[in-house]
Amino acid sequence: MEAAEAEPAGSTRYADRAIPKISLRDFAARIDEITAQVAAAAETDGFFAVVDHGIATSEVEAQFRQAARFFALPDAVKATVPYGRENTGWEKAAQVRPSTGQPDQKESYQLQYGPCMETAWLPEATLPGFRAASLNFMRRAQAVSEQLMVCLARALGLDDDNDGFFVRAHDVDDPASQTVLRLLHYFALDPAAPVPEAYCRAGAHADWGLLTLLFQRPGEGGLEICPGRDVYTEFGRGDTWTKVEPVEGEIICNIGDLLMSWSDDRFKSTFHRVRTPRDPAVDYFGPRYSMAYFNQPIKSCRIQGPLKKYPEVSAAEFIQAAIQRNYAALEARKARDRASEMQRQAG
Repeated sequence: MEAAEAEPAGSTRYADRAIPKISLRDFAARIDEITAQVAAAAETDGFFAVVDHGIATSEVEAQFRQAARFFALPDAVKATVPYGRENTGWEKAAQVRPSTGQPDQKESYQLQYGPCMETAWLPEATLPGFRAASLNFMRRAQAVSEQLMVCLARALGLDDDNDGFFVRAHDVDDPASQTVLRLLHYFALDPAAPVPEAYCRAGAHADWGLLTLLFQRPGEGGLEICPGRDVYTEFGRGDTWTKVEPVEGEIICNIGDLLMSWSDDRFKSTFHRVRTPRDPAVDYFGPRYSMAYFNQPIKSCRIQGPLKKYPEVSAAEFIQAAIQRNYAALEARKARDRASEMQRQAG
């Protein structure tokens, strides 16, 4: 679901960027206005916040409680639903980013809608009510996603009649759906322990799919963005980051690589990360929970922008190519690290 590359060396530079805030209130009556706002945000930073989206704060908090119930289980229980090839299941400190060369300090549980989840749900007796509550929340996130998909397709001239161009491509009732809700738990950290400069709770990366909806808990910050990509096959330019603090009632949305390609690089997929806290006076060192809803097309969907800048591929082929780029970047990072270590030992 993510692409990554080496993070720039040296001290992090920060800049204050205004993250656009878009209200979805009276969506049908304001669709032209909302479409213009979504398109403007997608063309620049590739990140924006939506409010008045219809998901109550109590619903978000309830799903966070479900996530906490799952992560509180013994590892031996969670390991009965391991992460696998279908992009479902649980992993712990297993995701290594090319941007850091180190495992993210987190655990996650990937949930989908279709038959690929049949062996990835815990038994009802183990976690009563979890499956039904999670699927209900996923449907709520899907409804918001579909409103944004209509705007994005209209902005690209693909959906003039609001007939659901992107919505059809992301039909979560299709057995080949690839859309994922990822529950995330970042481990609490010791404020007294030193942390290397480039180390992150989640290393710098860009998402692979169409559009991501991120739910955060107020007070549990760490998300940062670094805009500046020109084409989806390149990595971010520069190393100036902006902090995106969690705000109650906001859903943070970001464009993925697939939409950047599908828009012929008009809409920007932006690099982001969850930085490790460093200053006990201002940073949050406790456990951090978030939930990312990754909109990814059904596997057979054909991907090509209106200008045909890139060859037509299936959604499955696009995601596989992204995985291969990520793997190549990780191997290159390992080779550089080995060479640096050999030089250090020889010198």
